[in-house]
Amino acid sequence: MNISFADIHAAADYIGPGAIEVPMYQTEIFDICRRSSPFGQRIKQVPATGHPSRYFEETAIPNAGTAAFVNPRAITPTVVSPTRVERAVPLKALVAQMNYNLFDVELGNQQQQFAYLQAKDLADTVSGLMVAHDVALWNGNDTSLTAPTTTQYMGATAQIVAGGNTTTVSTTQSIVNGLKTTVAQMVASNGYRVRPTAIYANPVLLDLIDQEMKTEFNVVLRTDNITGGVTVKMLSTQAGDLPLIPDWSLGYTGTPGSGTAVLPAYIVTEDLIEYHWLGDPAPRIFELGLPNSLTLQYVAVKFGGVVVKGANYAHYQVLVDR
Repeated sequence: MNISFADIHAAADYIGPGAIEVPMYQTEIFDICRRSSPFGQRIKQVPATGHPSRYFEETAIPNAGTAAFVNPRAITPTVVSPTRVERAVPLKALVAQMNYNLFDVELGNQQQQFAYLQAKDLADTVSGLMVAHDVALWNGNDTSLTAPTTTQYMGATAQIVAGGNTTTVSTTQSIVNGLKTTVAQMVASNGYRVRPTAIYANPVLLDLIDQEMKTEFNVVLRTDNITGGVTVKMLSTQAGDLPLIPDWSLGYTGTPGSGTAVLPAYIVTEDLIEYHWLGDPAPRIFELGLPNSLTLQYVAVKFGGVVVKGANYAHYQVLVDR
């Protein structure tokens, strides 16, 4: 029988007279991984009515365009009726699983160096699911709410674009003026009482806005706190001071300054964007039984779907060319 021994030099940092130093680690793991975006925290969370989750939208009041002045001695009223349409949002499923080998768990408990590690990894699994959720709220690749084509959400970006509200700020135009003019046009609608509540964009585009304000007007935008304790810049518009919210999940194409970069911004009415949840608005954790491999299994599950109500009048996509 062949017997081999491991050299302690392989594990020790230093061996000397009266000293053997072995590796030790801080008990806290350095972690600044991104876990959430402000968009998902600011939109409405409502229980789904079913699958799909349904609601009605009134697109015009009864008298709009049909009421008329008549001779008071010969009244001939026009018959009117409200215009309502049925809407629906399909529910989607997000899942993530974390497995713990029983041997590794008991070894970690006995070493007592990372006692919190099992709980941290489970919390990180939920965080990872929520990152996927936050990205899909904007960028989900489904193309229809009525006839789903993929397992992802139809993202808010796709719904706003499908509503037809898109404008472009060319390389020679002011970004700030483009945003303010678009908000003014939305507020000026004679058919809907539109009041946008925020402007979302990639931090790179918001930096270009800061630079423009400093260069053109020598002005620094004031700041304010929003949901989650985030401090953001504010832009004065005809809908009031709107927060310029940086969202890392909103990407852009090209290199700003090259003349071919396209950076999108989204002017939204957050009260009209809803997440319809099933079971619970937060992810739920299910512990499965031990299989033959003696592995602890935990599955995180979240059911729901996002819908942008009034996509064709209460929200706008602004594409900035730079």
